[in-house]
Amino acid sequence: MTTQNMRQVRNIIKRNKLTEYIFGIVGLLSMLIGIVTLFALIFDLFSDGAPRLSWQFFTSFPSRRAANAGILSAWVGTLLVMLVTASAAIPIGLASGIYLEEYAKKNWVADLIEINVTNLAGVPSIIYGLLALGLFVYGFKLGPSVVTAGLTLALLVLPVVIVTTREALRAIPNSIREAAYATGASKWQMIWDHVLPYSTGSIFTGIIVALARAIGETAPLITIGALTFIAFLPDSPIKGEFPFISFSWLLAPFTVLPIQMFDWVSRPQEAFQVNAAAAGIVLIAMTLAMNAVAIFLRYRLRQKIKW
Repeated sequence: MTTQNMRQVRNIIKRNKLTEYIFGIVGLLSMLIGIVTLFALIFDLFSDGAPRLSWQFFTSFPSRRAANAGILSAWVGTLLVMLVTASAAIPIGLASGIYLEEYAKKNWVADLIEINVTNLAGVPSIIYGLLALGLFVYGFKLGPSVVTAGLTLALLVLPVVIVTTREALRAIPNSIREAAYATGASKWQMIWDHVLPYSTGSIFTGIIVALARAIGETAPLITIGALTFIAFLPDSPIKGEFPFISFSWLLAPFTVLPIQMFDWVSRPQEAFQVNAAAAGIVLIAMTLAMNAVAIFLRYRLRQKIKW
């Protein structure tokens, strides 16, 4: 190699290093802008709403007077709706992802299903609200109830659970499957005892993202007729007489924290804006708590795999 060629190579290396350095700086600045903006918004939310947080705020129903208004029906409704959402979306999403990745034949039909499921993950949430309005409210006569809201949000996040489940299973090396077959395991034993345990972390990550999206949705719930003012709670799921369990709460009217916040921020009084900020803090806390539970379960499952 001549001296001139060596200089050209060195210049190319220098330019590449400079480009890499500039890209790193731009990426770091972009990340810092996002983080600083997020923390500024959270700080502003806490500074406005934190003084309003009290036991009375958690145990009171909404009121026309801002000082007496609370979020009792909203946070209870949020918990019940998310219970239905998780109960419907997680089992169906996991089963669908396992079937499509491990059992379905790799042909044009499977490719068509995969494309449609991926596209459904990007459909605007209001479309799911219109679908639920025609299917659950008018078709199945469930009305604007807790079960309708839970199933609506389950449909909304179901594609996310399916896609993340498939990607998690696809990331497991085929050598693990072949080793399981070599020991005489059936297909389901191979999936249950070997593939699923190693893919649990990624699957839980997808579930966390899906439920975090569901808990903050407002548009589809307004579409199906969620109420903004509820001064009562659904029936208790546990009763004192046989059979001790009641499902009547599934058909009860509901409201959730995002809708309660939407109602308060639409009012001109500053006191209601403070209430909305306090409700936002509670919503963030509920989301973080839900994510913490999922992360803890993921950690425990990973520890069992190591042992």
